Amino acid sequence: MVQNKIYQNYFKEIIKTFFVILFALTIIAWTVRAVSFLDLIVENGYSVSIYFQYSLLNLIGILTKFIPLAFLISLVIFILKQIQENEFIILWTSGVKKINLVNLFFFVSTMVMIFYLIFSLFITPYALNQSRQILSKDGFNSFLPTIRVQQFSDSFKGFTFFVGSKIDNNIKDVFIHDRSNKLKTLNANQSSNSSTTIVAQEGIVLEKKMVLFKGQVISTNKEDLKSNVIKFEQLNIDLKNLETDTIKVPKLQETSTIKLLSCFKQINFNSIFCEQKTKREIITVLNRRIILPFYIPLIALISSFLLIKSYSKRNYFFNKYSVFTFAFLILLFSELVIRYTGISKVLNLIFIFSPAILIILFYFFLIFMFSREPITNE
Repeated sequence: MVQNKIYQNYFKEIIKTFFVILFALTIIAWTVRAVSFLDLIVENGYSVSIYFQYSLLNLIGILTKFIPLAFLISLVIFILKQIQENEFIILWTSGVKKINLVNLFFFVSTMVMIFYLIFSLFITPYALNQSRQILSKDGFNSFLPTIRVQQFSDSFKGFTFFVGSKIDNNIKDVFIHDRSNKLKTLNANQSSNSSTTIVAQEGIVLEKKMVLFKGQVISTNKEDLKSNVIKFEQLNIDLKNLETDTIKVPKLQETSTIKLLSCFKQINFNSIFCEQKTKREIITVLNRRIILPFYIPLIALISSFLLIKSYSKRNYFFNKYSVFTFAFLILLFSELVIRYTGISKVLNLIFIFSPAILIILFYFFLIFMFSREPITNE
């Protein structure tokens, strides 16, 4: 009964430490990433609310990537803390075997693995897909933030603009080149083979509209290169049809797991989404979502090597530095190999079967090492 209560306290402490570290790592990485997301406002003209929605949804994707590392750090910290405070001696003196404590660590790692699987298989792809949908449904909010003085800007598809100076929403020395025919209503030749160039002395920007003064519209036919010039004193331009160059089609990482798995049915490889050339990348994405979480129990067993170090003279390879480094290299190995699993069948098989094989080997290795320790050390 006492042992069960101790195990429950150990379980709670490991999980609590795990979530604290996971949250801290995620917030740090998310803060850095959120800075790069500011381009949505500055270069693409999205509203602040869209920026925050997109950033928060990407927070889930960042959190998932730190689960293995956060678990490794939390478990190592827990074991070292208990060893330093001699807490484990209570268990050894009451007759508890070290392998029972290893089983507890393995159970905790299984719970974390299930947590990881739920996020990687369902929650993260859905959140990332929703973040992409936000960008595709909501266009840019204002044209003004995308204007950079003395720089050519290509924030919108087929639409290049340049301004010499800007004070508030007043601009001067304006140059606009439209290759996407978004301004074809201003063009004398409204065919799809024409482009429009606008030059003006000054203008005013009003969210998705622009009023230009004293300039000219130059329409050019791409086939015969003939140009028509129309001068104006005032020109009103509607910019609501402009499209940002932000990627709006969901990537494979943002696609549901069920849809990715359905691509392996031969009949579905004829669809646009499940083209044969994307099969390699799909394998990599699925391995990351399904197989990578199974490396977490392996990390738990490697961390358990610290128990050998503390109560055995055979401590040359089981100190805190070597054990943490070994576990970290396993995570690094998984991250490096997973990138090539879609290219090499051999690497794919190694990546898939390594967790199961190593878990069995390390578990029996721990049993063997514990069995060779003096009984008095237990």
